[in-house]
Amino acid sequence: MEIIIYGITNSVTLVLMTLGFSLTFGISGLANFAHGAFYLLGGILTWVFMNELGIPYLLSALLSIFIVGLFGFFLYWGLMLRLRGLAINEVIATLATAVVIIEVLRYLGFSGFTYVLPEFIKGSIQIGKSWVDYQRILLVAIGIALIIFLFLFTHRTKIGLSFRAISQNERTAISLGIDSDWTAALSLSFGSALAVIAGLVILPLGSIDTQIGYDILISALAVGIVGGLESVPGILVASLILGFGQIVVATFIKAQWQTVVTLAAIVVILAVKPSGIFGKYKELEERV
Repeated sequence: MEIIIYGITNSVTLVLMTLGFSLTFGISGLANFAHGAFYLLGGILTWVFMNELGIPYLLSALLSIFIVGLFGFFLYWGLMLRLRGLAINEVIATLATAVVIIEVLRYLGFSGFTYVLPEFIKGSIQIGKSWVDYQRILLVAIGIALIIFLFLFTHRTKIGLSFRAISQNERTAISLGIDSDWTAALSLSFGSALAVIAGLVILPLGSIDTQIGYDILISALAVGIVGGLESVPGILVASLILGFGQIVVATFIKAQWQTVVTLAAIVVILAVKPSGIFGKYKELEERV
């Protein structure tokens, strides 16, 4: 029962960590290596708003989501627009942005048990012989709600349909009057906001440490590579595989081997199917 419960919560945690990264890459083709830094920044901004400015928790969370989403929007117009089509330069630029954000926060001392976000719902419930806190149950509920929301958003709204159009065929979408740059900027903004939402749900389970900015990026990349960076169904399947794999290894071997499981999965999938389980990029025999 513990493996099932914590396997599910760990899998949903990985989904939340990866959704924003996958959304941005799937729509604009931009690999946002600042994703983990945005996750961290959102958590710290929320803490500052609450503890230094006295703003209520919910309002602090909403402000953080809005500010980081806006930062992602202007990051595209101020920097990424000039690098469009230069994949290596895009990676370097977003990675440099991440390092600047994380290291500045580290320099300012935002690390340790002092910086903790409170749980949205305190308490726990017994399921079988296992006790599960309400925050983890809320995490699973929010993860499922986000997936449903993104499906409805991309299939029922004008902006969402433009996202799908650009991701499917950019040239045809442009010929129909869809502005690819605005769509890409919005996708980076949405992805950044999703990173903050993930942080606000996951961070109350522990303390805020600047190192998690790098850890979240690695987790998002691992899930994306295994499932297919641009595929939401792939992200779900990969999260289940890695989520349960990590819990099984931690339970029967050692917790330190969780990282080995993640890296081994990346190596195997790159050797067998480089585009990921549900990836759409051409395999070697198609590229040659």
